[in-house]
Amino acid sequence: MLRRPRRVGVLVSTAVSVFCADLATKTWVVHHFADGHRTVVVPNVLDIQESRNAGAAFGLAAGATLLFSIVALLVIGYIVRIAPRLRSRPWAVALGLLLGGAVGNLGDRIFRSPGVLRGQVVDWIHLHHWPVFNLADSGIVIGGIVAVLLATRGLRADGTREPTGREQP
Repeated sequence: MLRRPRRVGVLVSTAVSVFCADLATKTWVVHHFADGHRTVVVPNVLDIQESRNAGAAFGLAAGATLLFSIVALLVIGYIVRIAPRLRSRPWAVALGLLLGGAVGNLGDRIFRSPGVLRGQVVDWIHLHHWPVFNLADSGIVIGGIVAVLLATRGLRADGTREPTGREQP
């Protein structure tokens, strides 16, 4: 059987892309919107405004910053551990989205006030009738959805498929 090529490069490039886009947009927002300024992009649909979040994505579980920092470290550790065995491009993209998002928000929790592993995440995308979020949150959510879809379709991270029970002898 021919072995599939490793997909670590896809994972890393996806993660770096998400992280850099998240960091650049947060830096821009903090610089231009820290005074409470809001810009309406699409009336009654989308605004840009800075918001600080001590909880999870979309403002959930406010005040659990340390817990989410630990969870992010565990997720990052798991992805780093599985990376050498990664041979599925879709899994590499899904895990890259998760990794980039986790590192992006963890960076805020480490380097922003009020202190290490207690810092607040910068959120800035405000869709009306939805909590404010950022690109790291989007990477985490999209990566998670893709991972669930891949798992339910039986595709493994090593590029093989789960047996369906319908194979012919």
